[in-house]
Amino acid sequence: MRRITLGEEQYWTADALAADLAGLGLAAGDAVMVHASLRAVGPVLGGADGVITALRRLVGPQGCILSYVSWLEQFEDALDDHGRLDPALKPFIPAFDAATSRANPDHGWFAEALRTTPGTRRSGNPGASVAALGAGADGFTADHPMDYGYGAGSPFARLLEAGGKVLMLGAPWDTMSLLHHAEHIADIPGKHVRRMEVPLAATAGVIWQAITEYDTVDPVVDGLEDHYFATIVGDFLASEQGQQGQVGDAPCVLVPAAAMARFAVDWLERRFRP
Repeated sequence: MRRITLGEEQYWTADALAADLAGLGLAAGDAVMVHASLRAVGPVLGGADGVITALRRLVGPQGCILSYVSWLEQFEDALDDHGRLDPALKPFIPAFDAATSRANPDHGWFAEALRTTPGTRRSGNPGASVAALGAGADGFTADHPMDYGYGAGSPFARLLEAGGKVLMLGAPWDTMSLLHHAEHIADIPGKHVRRMEVPLAATAGVIWQAITEYDTVDPVVDGLEDHYFATIVGDFLASEQGQQGQVGDAPCVLVPAAAMARFAVDWLERRFRP
């Protein structure tokens, strides 16, 4: 049964979503990074947990579900030009704790639901934080570099190494966080660098640590539109790579992570590399 009627509302079942995901190309043993709009999927029995159940049912015990969760930092606008915060404000800023800090709500309720699912692991770089549930979750999330946390050694890089996939489950294409990894590894000049100090929870108290990375808030180089990730994804699909389909009510895209990243790197280098 694909839908169950309760009162005046119809709900998708986890089995129905799993069947749709299988039709899209997700398979047992896959490691998949999911960006989800639960509103786009439509009413699901169990809500976000029902979607997670469908994904787990399909990828099985040898698969892994990942989500970009970041964190809810609210002080970035108060940093000076060197990425430092007024010492008088620091005592009031909650520290990042990988075990307890909420996912950034900009990434939707799915990210927080996955983060809080028992057995989920989370990487330790606050802004580039990734949650992973399933086989290899420790390997995806361990030793996440604090500097350039979307580049080498990050969960994004490890997803490529694992032959993983990226699923846009009704989420806008310009939210595909894997493309921040492409920005980091692309050999192009003039990349914007961001520096900021962040509070990290530690046994001895709060430690403020300076972090450096390429800009992930604004386009990484001059000359790019604000939402250019969507253009890259569209060009990738137009090259007859990746799959499109529907899961529940949501239009979805499933792409192989390594091919998507290579395409994005080439897309950037052809435009900006001398």
